[in-house]
Amino acid sequence: MPANSTRRTLARQWELLKLLPNRAPGLTALELQSRLQSAGHDASKRTVERDLVELSQIFPLQCNDKGTPYGWYWTPGSSASMPGISLAEALTLRLVEDSIRPLLPVYMTKSLTPLFSQARQKIDALNNSNASARWPDKVACVHPELNLIAPQVDEDHVETVQQALLYDKQLECRYYAAHKDQTRNLMLNPLALIQRGQVTYLLATAELYDDVRQFALHRFEQVTLLTSVSRKPNDFDLQNYLSNGAMQFGSTAQIQLEAWVNDGLFRLLSETPIAADMTLIKEDNGAILTATLNDSWELKWWILSHAGSIQIRKPKQLLDDITQRLKSALELHAH
Repeated sequence: MPANSTRRTLARQWELLKLLPNRAPGLTALELQSRLQSAGHDASKRTVERDLVELSQIFPLQCNDKGTPYGWYWTPGSSASMPGISLAEALTLRLVEDSIRPLLPVYMTKSLTPLFSQARQKIDALNNSNASARWPDKVACVHPELNLIAPQVDEDHVETVQQALLYDKQLECRYYAAHKDQTRNLMLNPLALIQRGQVTYLLATAELYDDVRQFALHRFEQVTLLTSVSRKPNDFDLQNYLSNGAMQFGSTAQIQLEAWVNDGLFRLLSETPIAADMTLIKEDNGAILTATLNDSWELKWWILSHAGSIQIRKPKQLLDDITQRLKSALELHAH
C-alpha cells in the first residue's frame, strides 16, 4: 500500500486536475490553492505550482503566461474526464499522427488533437525512465523516392472537400490544371481522397463526364460546397480502382514486359519483385525479366531510374518511348 503522504499527493493532484477550467485565461496557483483548501487539501502555493508543472508533463495542460500571475487550464477539447492512455496507445498515436492527418475529416482531427498532445507529453515524461518510450526515436518511415517537400494546402479547402465527400454533395470549384497550365471552373462529384507520397488527391467525376479523374488538393483555388447530391458512377469501387493501378498514372492497360537486366538489378528484383507473375531467367552477366504490368508513368519512371541496368525488348511501343526519352535527355545535356 502506498504511504500516507503518497496517497495525499495523489488525492490532491487529482482534485487539482478537476478544478482546472477548460479555457484561457485559466486559474492562478493562488486561486487553485484556495479552492484546494476548500476541498480539504492543505497545500502551499509553491506546492500547487510544483504539482501543476509535474502534471503538465503527463496531461494536456496549458499555462497562460502572457501576463502575471499565470493562469492554468486544460488544452481546449480535453479535461479531467478524458481517460488516460497507456504507453502503447501513446506510441501508436505518435507514430500514426502525421500519416492520418491528411485523410481524416478536419473536425475529427481537431477532436483528436488533445489525444495527440497527451501522447507526446506521456512519451516525453517517460523518455528517461522507460525504454519503450524511446521507441519513436529508433524507427522511421522513409519514402523510396526523392524527399519532396509537401505542397501548401488551404485548410478551408480541405475541410470543404471533406464535407462534400462525407455528405455526398457536389463541389463547385476553380482548379489549376498544371499539365495544361490552365485554370478551369468545374462542378465535381467527389468519390474518395487518396494520399500519394506528399500529395493528397481528390478522386471525382466532373460534370458532364463519367470518367474518374484525379485532382491535387493544393491546386484548388476556390471551393464551394453545394446542396446538390453528388452523382456517382454505379461501378466505382475504391479498392478496385487502386488495385488496377490507376494511381500509378498513365494507362491502366496491362502489358507483357520483357527485358534484359544486369546482375545488380537481378539481385534487387530477386528480393523485391515488381509483379506477382514476374520471372527471372539467369544468363551470363544478367537475366531475362518477364512480368505483367500496367502501362503507366510509374513503370517508365522506374525503367529510367535504372538506365544502364535494363534493356527493354518488348513491347516495342514501350521500347520506343524509353529510347526517345533517353535521346531527349542526351540532347538536353549535350548543350
